Amino acid sequence: MSNLSKILKEEAKNLLTLKQTERLWHIPVLASLCVGIPLLVGYFTDALSYGLLSCMAGLVILYLPKTSVARRMITLLSCSFGLMISFTIGVLFSFNLYISALVLAIFSFGVHWVVRYFNMKSPGSFFFIMIASIASCMPYDLEVVPLKVGLVGMGAMLACLLALFYSIYITRNDSQFAEDELIVLKKNNTAAVFESLIIGIFIGISLLVGKLLGVTNPYWLPISCLAVLQGVSLQHIWSRSFQRILGTFIGLGLAWVLVSFHLEGLGICIAIMVLQFIIEMLVVRHYGLSVIFITPLTVFLAEAGGNALSDPNHLIATRFFDILIGSLIGAVAGYFLYHEKLKYKTERQIRKTRIGVLRRRN
Repeated sequence: MSNLSKILKEEAKNLLTLKQTERLWHIPVLASLCVGIPLLVGYFTDALSYGLLSCMAGLVILYLPKTSVARRMITLLSCSFGLMISFTIGVLFSFNLYISALVLAIFSFGVHWVVRYFNMKSPGSFFFIMIASIASCMPYDLEVVPLKVGLVGMGAMLACLLALFYSIYITRNDSQFAEDELIVLKKNNTAAVFESLIIGIFIGISLLVGKLLGVTNPYWLPISCLAVLQGVSLQHIWSRSFQRILGTFIGLGLAWVLVSFHLEGLGICIAIMVLQFIIEMLVVRHYGLSVIFITPLTVFLAEAGGNALSDPNHLIATRFFDILIGSLIGAVAGYFLYHEKLKYKTERQIRKTRIGVLRRRN
């Protein structure tokens, strides 16, 4: 009982605490532009659905490192290519719910392992898996796949262009970045196969559960599951799960208010840009508070191209159920992810298998 009260007190403290951060306001502004410009172009050319697809790739700007211009651009171009691959894999296998769930699980395992192997910092594998999840739930039409991949690529390239101008400006007087800097990839040879395996399995399960339950947009489940799994420990994962559910509940209230205004076209574009700015200002300070604004943002991004915004009550109730199920799956995945005994046995078996394969080769 004392442990429970201690945990509850800790959670209450976390809900009221804002972390200190060195993040400049530049990145939130840059993220808003990378997301907003494709939307505005889509709106003014009567192709808002294209703008919505392209703007998701603009989130690649969040991978921009604090290094020299050369390293910044190589990182961003690599991540842009990764997002295009993520989208392509997701949309190509969306023709069957079981195959798409299996492919997403394998892809999530692979991309998370690669991210850990090369020691990529936050947001890590999150947006690669998010893009693949969304693509896995799109109607299958092989003829329009090149068009959709091209739109994703255009959004990513716009982000790279803005990042180039920003990087040249921000590093112009900074002598710590040598012009002849040697670009070296830092590898982590002990990248956790077990961690990647658990994430891959539960991302695939969450997508399958969403499709079997007949959820309108089943990608909400794997995205919510993955967001919870960004925690660095079991307690952090449970804390994130609690904050995500609570933040989502409040955020859906905010979304209901915004949707009730029946925003159209330009109003939706401006709302998305403002929400993106607020999220990037808050996410490094307080995860739960950022979720309050992430929820209406994702609602607009997912539903603006359809008719779901016309019925706020049904939309909000459905989205809460989806995010709740996804977050709970993520919490269960977190238990296995940080179960030391299971982790030790799995990694030991992987090492034995690897040694056995090497001996057979020799």
